[in-house]
Amino acid sequence: MANINRRAFLNGAGALGFLGGAGVLSGLNAMGAHAADTTGYKALVCIFLKGGIDHADTVLPYDQPSYDMLRGVRTGLFNTYNANSSGSSRNRQNLLKLNPENAGDFGGREFALPVQLSPLHDMFESGELAVVGNVGPLIEPTTRTQYEARSVALPKRLFSHNDQQSTWMALGVEGARFGWGGKFADAALASDPSANPLFAAITARSNDVFLSGETARQFQAQSGGPVDLNVIQNRSILGRNDAGDAARARMQEFFGRSDFGSSNLFERDSAAASGRAVRNTEDYKQAVENGLGVSTVFPNSGLGGQLRTVAETIAIRNLLGVGRQVFYVTDGGYDTHSNQAGSLTNRHTQIAEAMAAFRTAMLEIGDWNNVTMFTMSDFGRTTIDNGDGTDHGWGGHHFVAGGAVNGKRVYGDIPQADLGSEDYTKSRGRLIPGISVEQYAASLGSWFGLDQNELNAALPNLQNFNTSSVNVFV
Repeated sequence: MANINRRAFLNGAGALGFLGGAGVLSGLNAMGAHAADTTGYKALVCIFLKGGIDHADTVLPYDQPSYDMLRGVRTGLFNTYNANSSGSSRNRQNLLKLNPENAGDFGGREFALPVQLSPLHDMFESGELAVVGNVGPLIEPTTRTQYEARSVALPKRLFSHNDQQSTWMALGVEGARFGWGGKFADAALASDPSANPLFAAITARSNDVFLSGETARQFQAQSGGPVDLNVIQNRSILGRNDAGDAARARMQEFFGRSDFGSSNLFERDSAAASGRAVRNTEDYKQAVENGLGVSTVFPNSGLGGQLRTVAETIAIRNLLGVGRQVFYVTDGGYDTHSNQAGSLTNRHTQIAEAMAAFRTAMLEIGDWNNVTMFTMSDFGRTTIDNGDGTDHGWGGHHFVAGGAVNGKRVYGDIPQADLGSEDYTKSRGRLIPGISVEQYAASLGSWFGLDQNELNAALPNLQNFNTSSVNVFV
């Protein structure tokens, strides 16, 4: 049997099933001193679109030659949209043209969003949202010639869902221990010893590696508050009378203990972790009860509920005692091998409505300038369709939104669908990233307050790239 590090075991998702639901996955190692700027309040909100969103069906070419070029290599997909119809969302006349301030950088090429993303189009035009074109995992700058010759170092297990999700989140394939979101929170905590580490890294759904740090503890919150242990939350288990209430109070006290004297190391660590989870949950619940919350109405969707939780948590940040926070929300259903015309349009609507509601909530509490939302996904998708869908790709286009964002601009490039160019692989027309995940992350981390040394420590391949070209902030 393999030798298991007990602390690594407890940090894993399988250590104790209820701990994630009760609100904590903790790193137990200390960091050295850092110099992150932690003045004021700032929050990063990662929206991970699981399955691999089709970038070329999200940010579309608008100038006629580029539109015709994409349509020429996606005949089947455009037919499923019935693009010749005057009522089709993919008819060029119905696309929402973007008017970037740096339009001159693209030699006459123009871009647009589908009508389902109308709220994001409004945010772009008002300067509160930017498009970052062709982002993806890279170890060093890569062209088609270099990719085919394998003359550069390449990310491992390209086009694999689990591995590329992990690579986006933690810069390594499935099994990586620390995500760059968690590392950013670690750096901020190291520079502000007064900050409460319990609520610096918060997930509104799943405990993924993105928020795993060495110091920051990944706390799970859900709409309506964090999850209690079922035996405490469900009154039918121990009864709905005074005796049941007393038993639940004793159970709460028991699970909140951290002073068990067992000689077994796993038992002691498990007890400490469960006690911390219960105490953290109670602290969060009290802050929610004492806070004012938000009155903004969010859409009745999974993503809408998660972003409402994020907004409510930001509204009580002073009660939680934290000045820097990294949030993580997820939305699924983007693996559109088939029926893309139906499923992606619905997902676009949900993305746009949820992000717009979050913006309204941040304006309500006066924090829109202090918060930045950004999207990530497993990968983009193939430029060549498979009839009524698309397959696993590589690079893709993403959104960054917030009051501090230097919006109404397209960063990087959105290449034409010229599949013979250096921008694409020979197989299936997969877009080769022009901006690395680490360049994308570095811009976010710099705004968050990290200095260059901290960015280099969190993003090990960053020094292989020119980072100055991806500064999306004012």
